[in-house]
Amino acid sequence: MNSFLKKNRIPKAGSLKTDPLFRIYNQDEKNPKMLQISIPGFSRNLLRTCQWSKIAGMLKRIFKWLRRVILVSGVLGLLAILLPRLITSLYAMNRIYQVDESPAERVAVVFGAGLRRDGTPTPILRDRVETAATLYFSGKVEKILLSGDNRFEDYNEPEAMRQYALSLGVPNDALALDYAGRRTYDTCYRARAIFGVKSALLVTQRFHLPRALFICNALGVEAVGVQANNRQYWNRSLFIWNFREQLATLGAFFDVFVTNPLPVLGDPEPLFVD
Repeated sequence: MNSFLKKNRIPKAGSLKTDPLFRIYNQDEKNPKMLQISIPGFSRNLLRTCQWSKIAGMLKRIFKWLRRVILVSGVLGLLAILLPRLITSLYAMNRIYQVDESPAERVAVVFGAGLRRDGTPTPILRDRVETAATLYFSGKVEKILLSGDNRFEDYNEPEAMRQYALSLGVPNDALALDYAGRRTYDTCYRARAIFGVKSALLVTQRFHLPRALFICNALGVEAVGVQANNRQYWNRSLFIWNFREQLATLGAFFDVFVTNPLPVLGDPEPLFVD
């Protein structure tokens, strides 16, 4: 070993002298044969490589952590959307009836569902009014509360519903109009607070009934539902309505358990004086 070092003019192990091309370090003083030879340029590149390796490892751990966070957040978000709908569906399972099987109540509450450009009820809203009229003619309800949006002068859901009910033969004195039923929560809240409704039949489509039943019962109206599926709806429309219900049901849980918003109120208008 000494002859090799002498021949190549490389300092011995442990020597403090350095060669322009080589640096020799005694890595283990107890074992002089354990030498580390370092080429300066190579050492700098190796150091950079090690540093980048550490950075790459750190980034890999960060991305792995972010991936887990995103996955967990996605699962929790999906559960937040799906779970309320599942809960309300189970809650409503034994509270939904066909017209001929429904129990009798003094009041049927009809929820608004939009108007056409000419101001007439949409097909889905006509089905709701028709179902309520059938309940009235079969003697299962005494009054029909028509609840819808009338926040704009040229948009009056309750009046359009009333006109359609009159055309079906329902007498005007059997109809009550709620002009501030802007959404399901408002309709249920006002039914109790303004119109004094303590129990009722809720008239709407099957996809809407779980949320409506959950809200009304939570707000003090003992209700069961009568489904107004009087026609075959387009599959695309059913998909859109059911998807909307997923989000709306989540909002209903926040309304009932967290925010408890107050709708537009006014003077009491009890449907029955007794």
